[in-house]
This record gives sequence, C-alpha cells and structure tokens, in this order.
Amino acid sequence: MEKGNTMGISRTKSDQLVESMVAALKSPQSSDHSANGVVEGSGGLSRKSSRRITTASPGHSERKNTHIRKTRSAQLKIDFDELGSGAALSRASSASLGLSFSFTGFTMPPDQIGDTNPFSDDDMIPEDIEAGIRTKTKFQTEPTLPIYLKFTDVTYKVVLKGMTSSEEKDILYGISGSVHPGEVLALMGPSGSGKTTLLNLLGGRLTQHTVGGSITYNDQSYSKFLKSRIGFVTQDDVLFPHLTVKETLTYAARLRLPKTFTKEQKENRALDVIYELGLERCQDTMIGGSFVRGISGGERKRVCIGNEIIINPSILFLDEPTSGLDSTTALKIVQMLQDIAEAGKTVVTTIHQPSSRLFHKFDKLILLGKGSLLYFGKASEAMNYFQSIGCTPLISMNPAEFLLDLANGNINDVSVPSELEDKVLIGNAEVEKYNGKPSPAVVHEYLVEAYESRVAETEKRKIMVSVPQDEALKDKVCPQRQWGARWDEQFSILFWRGIKERRHDYFSWLRITQVLSTAIILGLLWWQSDAKNPKDLQDQAGLLFFIAVFWGFFPVFTAIFTFPQERAMLNKERAADMYRLSAYFLARTTSDLPLDLILPVLFLLVVYFMAGLRLSTAPFFLTILTVFLCIIAAQGLGLAIGATLMDLKRATTLASVTVMTFMLAGGFFVQKVPIFISWIRYMSFNYHTYKLLLKVQYEHLTPVINGVKIDSGLTEVAALIAMVFGYRFLAYLSLRRMKLQ
Repeated sequence: MEKGNTMGISRTKSDQLVESMVAALKSPQSSDHSANGVVEGSGGLSRKSSRRITTASPGHSERKNTHIRKTRSAQLKIDFDELGSGAALSRASSASLGLSFSFTGFTMPPDQIGDTNPFSDDDMIPEDIEAGIRTKTKFQTEPTLPIYLKFTDVTYKVVLKGMTSSEEKDILYGISGSVHPGEVLALMGPSGSGKTTLLNLLGGRLTQHTVGGSITYNDQSYSKFLKSRIGFVTQDDVLFPHLTVKETLTYAARLRLPKTFTKEQKENRALDVIYELGLERCQDTMIGGSFVRGISGGERKRVCIGNEIIINPSILFLDEPTSGLDSTTALKIVQMLQDIAEAGKTVVTTIHQPSSRLFHKFDKLILLGKGSLLYFGKASEAMNYFQSIGCTPLISMNPAEFLLDLANGNINDVSVPSELEDKVLIGNAEVEKYNGKPSPAVVHEYLVEAYESRVAETEKRKIMVSVPQDEALKDKVCPQRQWGARWDEQFSILFWRGIKERRHDYFSWLRITQVLSTAIILGLLWWQSDAKNPKDLQDQAGLLFFIAVFWGFFPVFTAIFTFPQERAMLNKERAADMYRLSAYFLARTTSDLPLDLILPVLFLLVVYFMAGLRLSTAPFFLTILTVFLCIIAAQGLGLAIGATLMDLKRATTLASVTVMTFMLAGGFFVQKVPIFISWIRYMSFNYHTYKLLLKVQYEHLTPVINGVKIDSGLTEVAALIAMVFGYRFLAYLSLRRMKLQ
C-alpha cells in the first residue's frame, strides 16, 4: 500500500487515474483551500481532521471549496476546481454498511449524477472492491456550525407529591463533561442511573427550576433559538404508522428546512437522506406499528435519525438508538453515528450494554451510577483508569459489561481494591451479608470518591478552557428564530399529512361495516313508513331522534382519542419547532371534515330512502347538512374533553356522562324539563339537531310534534355553530396550557 494519495487494498485502473490526477493537481494553490473553511481551524474539530478539508455551500460563493476526506472504507475524493469542472472523483463508500457521509451527511440522487458528471460512468462511479456495490457521488451543501457542548456540576431533582406532603428526590449529582465537534460521547450506566435525564437536560428538553449547574453551547446558555441547531432522537420511535418512509422524511424536510429552500430542493434533500441511510429499498413501504405491518426495527431507527439529520444539525442527541436491535444492526447504527460525527457534528448518545465492537467506536464516555459520575474521559482509557484504582476483571469480558458491573456494585468477577478489602476485614455488618464482599452501596461510594479525588478536578479545569472561536461565530449559535415554512404552508402540509395518515382508519372495513349495518337495520325497522299517518309520523320522529343521537355519540368518542394519542408526536415536533401550534390545531381539526362527511352520506343514502322520509331534493340535502353540523359540533366536544384531560380513561368517563345527559335532555324522552335544570337542554347538540330534523321533514305537516315546537330553526343553527367554534377554542386553550418545549 502506498503512503501517497492512493488508499485501498488492490490497485485498479481507477486508482491509477486518481493517483495521476493527484500528482497533476499538487500545487501551492491546493493548500489554500484548507484556509477557506467555515471556521478558521475547523479542520481540527473532527476526530480525524486530516481526513477532510472543509466544504462550502452552493449559492453562498461562486468559488466551490473542496475537501479530501479519508473514511474507514478507503474513500478518496479529489477536487478538480483548478480544471474548472467543480466535480470530484470518489471511491468506495463504507464497506460494511453501504453508508457514507460527506461533510454534511448527504448524497446526490442518482438522477442528478449524470447532469454534473464530466467523466464517463466508469470513471465517476468505480466499482467498490470491498463492498461489491457502486458508490454514489457526494454533493456539497451548507456547512455545519461547530458547537462545543460543556456541562459542569449538573444536578436535577424531582418533586414527589404524596397525600399530605411532598419531597424532593435527587436524580443527578454534579455531573461534568464536554464533547467537541467530530466526537461521539456515550452516556452509559445501568437502568435508573440518570442517562436519559442527563441527555434531556443537555438537549434542552428539561428546563425546570430544579435543574442546577451550568450547560453551555459555545460558552452560551441554552436558548429556544438553538432548536434549529439540535437534532434529538427519542428512545421510542415516534412515527405515523400509515405514512411511508419517503412521505415521513419529505414532510419533515418541508416543515423543518429553511424558507430559502424551494419545495423541490426540500424534497430532493429527503431523497438524499434516504439514500445516505440505505432506505431506498423500503422508501415506499409504510412505517407500520403495533397493528400495521411495516419496516423493520433498524429501518425505523434510521428513519428517526433521518428526521433529525435532514436539517443538518450541529448537535445530535440520541436516546438508546440500539435498543431492541441485533448486534449487527446496532453496529451499523453506531457506525453511522461515527460517520456523522466525522462530518463535523457533535454526537451525544445514551447506550445500554453495548457490544465490545460498539464500545470501541466511542470517543468519550460518561459512566453513571445512581445519578453520580463514576468516570468521564476517553472511552479507550476507561479500563486503564479503573485498573489504576484497583478494579480489574478476573476473566476476559466485554469492557462495557465490566463497567456496568462496577456501576451496579457487582464485583463477583472483579478484583477487590485493598481499600474495600479492609472494610471486609473490619467485619462491617453491611458487607457480611454479601458473602464477605463489599455491598453495592460500599462499592458505589468507593468509585465516586476515587473519581472525585483523582480525576474530577483535572477534567473540570479542561472543561473551563474557553472555546477557541471568535465572537462572530458565537453569535451564530443563537440566531433569530425562524420557521421552516410560512403559516399557510405549515397548515397545508399538516392538512394533507393528516388526511393521508387517517384515511386508513376512517375507511377501515370495521367502521364501514358498523355504519352500513346500522343504516340497514334502521331502514328495515322503519321500512317505507308514511309521515301522513299520525302513527307513522310518531315512529319517524323516533328515527330522527336516533339519527341525532347516533351522529352525536359517534364523533365524540372518536375525537376523544385525537390529542391523547398524538401527544408524543406533538411534543416531539413542537420541541423541534417544526410548526406553530395554531397551524397544527387548525389542520388537525379541519383534515377530519372531508373524511367525516363521507360515512354520514352513505348512512343517509341507505336510511333515507328505505325509511321513506320526505322525498325531495331540498329536504334531503338539508338533512345531510344538519347531520354534518351535528357531527362537527359533537367532534368539538370530544376534542375539548380529550385536550383538557389528556387521559383516555378519565376522558371516556366524562364523555359518557356528558353524552348521556345531552341525550336525555334532547327533547324526546322528556318534554317538560324542570326549570332549574332546563338550561342543559340548550347545551345539548342532540336537542338542536333533533329540532332541525323535525323542521326539515314535517314543517309542511304540523307545527308541533311530540311536544316539540317547530320554529324558524335559526336559533338551533346558531347554537350548533357556537358549539363548533366554542368547543374547539376550549381545546386549543387546553393544548396551549400544556408544557411543550
């Protein structure tokens, strides 16, 4: 293997061409490109700074900066700016994954490669000897702003409220650490050690007054303007199950990317992420969920990561991205995180019992135990540190398993330090019950004291060193808050996304069967009844009341689930500043209207003609309009109850009592309601719908039916419209009260 500009196991014709072009391009001008990056000295930010030179954004400069970056798969890129082509010759992306990241982590779609290729396909896309696939050409996009994350003496408490009193419980005890661009920091520890809490604090997801210590980003505190710089992947894969991979990432791109991008550019960015993450084979497959078959767990995790890297974040936080995955898939995920970090980003992830191969891919490690810091430093030096304090494994084992055993206080396969042996010899009662070995509490206390006495002060002094950046760069950390799309664009995107997601539920065979079977039963029971006959008229009045009750009851219990079920998605997307709450609320409540109209029309088409109701065009459409008005009024009540309580059991109970009360006061069972409770009748949408249906069907026959007086109907219409807007406004206020980051 040569030590020059060629890299690879076997020398091909492409390699020889590359070598010749490198020799031709060696000139004093080529070294100038390294000084034209985004930040002076930013080449030192990466773990392997010699592997790349910074790249520039298209449109920001007429001169295209270039970069040469060496990856683990022996990828080679050579720039041809001096020749006026502006294209690069790339070789072989990641051999084990088929994934590779340039400076910003994106790749050019195949349909655009031919447009920018000055060379033939054989020269531009050489065969990858190791991976057996053809590499894709990278494209340059806007640079990543490097952000240094530091945190010192971070504490966190939760308030436990009891029946008569409340107490505070400490979750984190003075955690300190730092991570720089180009590094991957792993937060490791047993369950309940505070990993997720610390990650949420660093990502700005917890801002309560019980948080102590200092967390800075380029020596500045957290601000809501940082949301556009931060990507946060939660442990649970919060995705819409009925959307495809391509739809999910396209909607995220259209909502989150800056307004300077056109719609086509945003959609192309989504395709780029799909190709970079190796999701092209499943891009048209639904995400899936508990009751819907979809993509695999590893693919779901990559989609979640794609949702965040699509905005080219400066910092990427991930909460246990390998949970539930096999070791090979987990290795691919961690390898992808390492490639993302090499592109100049800061990556922080929690990890639970990684394999030895995963462990050695981390740059820095924080080991937590019961909320205390047991180790912070380079992951490669963790074993040496614990050996220095007398803790060494007695058998060959995974370093991660050894560290987790120590964090749990389990030293069955660990040599006992002399300090702990002395406690056993003293005959401490606490250690005797553990078969002559120190208890987990004693081991934990020893590890905390050892770190504080040997390492803590040195690491804190390193953290206190100011970030080597100018003031202009620091100001860019907190730019002016900007939305990715205008309000009307947000509404439009969310509206169509809602229709695509919920059309499967609305038109499920179960719901259609329920509505049509009920309609057929009603049509058979009231088969061709004649309103001119007083007895049949009384029966038809009962049918109209049932229609008012059915289409008041049905939407309430459907709408109750809306916000409680989407709460996790709403929290996730609002925390990322994807859209305004008002745009989401209006789109969510209006996207149901076209779907809500279809089933009632099918229902009335069956019932209306089978039961022999008034056969005329105007009464038929007025009946549909009245039922539709009842539906959206009842739906508003369900939305208000669900948004106010955000608990399905309590919301269902309250809705049952409310709907039953409205039904009893609807004017069919009781005509003379006592004056002190008669006000309930005017709050009942069943009552107003029933009166309107009677007016539409029988105003030409009689002024009074079953004690209900038929009037102009304006009061009933006004009352239903007031309910439509009043209940929804209450639901919106309830959502606004929620603590959304």
